[in-house]
Amino acid sequence: MAQNVHTQKTSDSGVSIWLDDLSRTRIESGSLQDLIAHKNVVGVTTNPSIFQKALSQVGPYDAQLKELGKVDVETAIRELTTTDVRNATDIFREIAEATDFVNGRVSIEVDPRLAHDTENTAKQALELWEKVNRPNAMIKIPATLEGLPAITATLAKGISVNVTLIFSIERYEQVIDAYIEGIKQAHANGHDLTKIASVASFFVSRVDSAVDKLLEENGSEEAKALEGKAAVANARIAYELFENKFANDPAWAELEAAGAKRQRPLWASTGTKNPAYSPSKYVDELVAEDVVNTMPEKTLDALAEQGDGAPSIKGTYEESHAVMNKLAELGIDIKQVTDKLEADGVAAFIKSWDSVIADVQAGIDRVNAE
Repeated sequence: MAQNVHTQKTSDSGVSIWLDDLSRTRIESGSLQDLIAHKNVVGVTTNPSIFQKALSQVGPYDAQLKELGKVDVETAIRELTTTDVRNATDIFREIAEATDFVNGRVSIEVDPRLAHDTENTAKQALELWEKVNRPNAMIKIPATLEGLPAITATLAKGISVNVTLIFSIERYEQVIDAYIEGIKQAHANGHDLTKIASVASFFVSRVDSAVDKLLEENGSEEAKALEGKAAVANARIAYELFENKFANDPAWAELEAAGAKRQRPLWASTGTKNPAYSPSKYVDELVAEDVVNTMPEKTLDALAEQGDGAPSIKGTYEESHAVMNKLAELGIDIKQVTDKLEADGVAAFIKSWDSVIADVQAGIDRVNAE
């Protein structure tokens, strides 16, 4: 089947296109298969907000809820979400096998309320991995300080990890270090390194939303000229770090020789929040080899209609550092911005999870009252 010309070009330039959405309806309607066939989609990410949207629908999950009977709400959520992820991994199995399990991945996130609890994050990561029970699943763990050792511990068990909620270059470097240490431990534990994959989900558009607001408050011409530039510059510097770390780390060279795969940067939060910007801005401006871009369907559609697809990161490092330096000169503390974005991101996912609990409990009550 013919793929869209714009998504094909983006894919040919080295970007793995993943869909940032999943629901029972999307699976059962054939929508997911259609995006694979026509828009180069080769993976899926989920998060608490995505499941909140899916599980708030009345109808698609009722049959399974009825089957589960009067279970507690946490068990019901676990069953519903892992069923969707398992079914999606089966749809992507062929792609996974064809790409040596680099793509064809479907991510499921640990309970966001555990974001600052290392031990229970690692415990639940293993439980989710065993529950989904598919080699092309990925467990999402947030890149909080407490999440870092949980990332290492999970990888050490041979489990593939999607590290989420990365906003700063400093934290991203810590994530790469946690990944390399986890792979080192997995190797020592006798796991097949060729089967372990990982992505580092670096959030993009939210950085512009936060920085643009500060630039507007500044009001100067110099500040205005920087609007819409911080997020892309931040992500491009992250890609520079990715290249340097994996090219120059001697510990990594040994692991790679043993079959380990580099942890790829994944651009997340790629939907454009500002209507003045191109709807495919955070795809077109972040094209390079060995990256993943996970997109809400609206962004994927925009890419399919008008995306450029040409490589756009190489050769931009100097300019990107200059943007960050100018922001600092204007008194914008990017670390302060990214620290707040991480805290806000965790809080937003906890809020979504609270809604999931309420919606699923309402579903349990409804089907058991019938």
